[in-house]
Formats: sequence, C-alpha cells, structure tokens
Amino acid sequence: MTVNTTLSQPISINHNPVETVDDFTYLGSVISADNGTKEDINTRLSKARSAFARSIWKSKVYNKKTKIHIYNSNVKSVLLYGSECWRIIQSDLQKLEVFQNNCLRRIQGIFWPEKIRNEDLLRRCNCHSIAEELKKRRFRWLGHVLRMTNERLPKVALRWTPPGKRKPGRPRTTWRRTVLAELQDLGYSLGQAQHLAKDRVKWRKLVAALCPTRDEEDSQDMDSLMRVVVVAIEWQVVYKPMLALPTATTKAGKPDAVVDVVVL
Repeated sequence: MTVNTTLSQPISINHNPVETVDDFTYLGSVISADNGTKEDINTRLSKARSAFARSIWKSKVYNKKTKIHIYNSNVKSVLLYGSECWRIIQSDLQKLEVFQNNCLRRIQGIFWPEKIRNEDLLRRCNCHSIAEELKKRRFRWLGHVLRMTNERLPKVALRWTPPGKRKPGRPRTTWRRTVLAELQDLGYSLGQAQHLAKDRVKWRKLVAALCPTRDEEDSQDMDSLMRVVVVAIEWQVVYKPMLALPTATTKAGKPDAVVDVVVL
C-alpha cells in the first residue's frame, strides 16, 4: 500500500518486490489506502454475524438475561474490536445499529409483525446503542493518548496539523474532528481535557457519565416521575380548591352566573 503511487518507489526485501495492495490486515484491523474504516467495519460485521450464527439463541436452556451476557461477551466484543480508532460516518453507524437491534430482537423473540421501539428494546435488554458504546470507547482511548509523552506517535498524530491547504468543500469526517466536537459539546477544550486526563479517577467518571448504566437511568426517570406526582397532588389538594369559583343560583336552583373571586 502506498500513499502516492506516482511518487513512491517500490519496496523490496532481499531483492524481492513487496506487493502493492489497497488494504491489509494488521493486528486484526483492516488498514485501507484511503485511511477509511469502511473495510474494517464490514469485516467486523462479517465476523460478528458468524459469531451470532449459532443455535444457542433458540435454546430453552438459557434465559434471556444469560443470552444477553453471551451476546455482549461473544458477539459485541467481536463487532466493536478496534472501534476506538474508527473514523465513523453515519452510514457505517447505521449498519452497526441495525445489526445489534436485529440480534437483540432475535434474543427477545420479537419477530414481524410484532413491533417494538429501539429505545424500548435497548432498555429491556439493559444495553446501550452502538453510538453510545463507540463514544465511550473513543474517550477511554483519548484519555490514554493524552497521558502519553509528547514524543509518542499517537500523541503526535493527535496534535499534528498537515501542511498545505484543504480542498474546497465540506471537511471529511476524521477521528480527531469527531472527538473535538464531542469535547466541545461537553464544554471542554483539548487543553482542558489534557489536564483532566492526568487524573485517572476523574477521567473515568467523565467516561462513565457518557454512558450511564440502565439502573442509574431508571433511578433518574423514577425521580422525575415522583416530582410530577408530587406537583399533581399539590395542585389537587392545595391550589385547585383555592381557585374554585362560587356560582350564583336562580330560583330554579340552576347556576346563573359565575362570580369572580380574587385569591390573595
């Protein structure tokens, strides 16, 4: 694989030329000539489908909770291997989300024409979306990179700005642009993140806050529900009687007119 085929000289080892390819596999990840991750994601999807193509999901021996644990350890780990460094785009993310939702529906025994919202499906399975998982993995890896010394290659690549001018048009989605945008949404600059990453405990709390557990989310939802119930009871018991409007009655005993009452 070469960066510029017109300027690059062929590489030979012991007078044997090395074959030029468009992509190759290194440490389980596919490296492409266009610096993209499409080929790697397609490979991960293929391997995850093979891992999921087993009869265990139809078995009556294991309950659904056990099957979810098996899915997380044997399928999702294969699917998201090396995803910390993916340059993810929306079309690739959609493929990953569809695959996971199909797997979870099969585990839960939900087939057409039965329907369930993706959010309800994830909550029932106590799982997070692929987008949340990828964000958490990116930030975990970012913390490792920020704690590296300045001469380490990942740290150099993070801060390196290529010379020259960018071509006109919308900038390409890169890992660095994705991380910087996510940091900005959290109110952090790269320098502030560098300072925060020095404290591993604080950085772990930041990463955990990006993808809270379902128990924490359920607790927050219950707190919100209780506040709504308290307000409703307060309205019925306190404020509604105060705003009750007395009416004048006619001789026939029917309401005639509403009398305005000002409650001080």
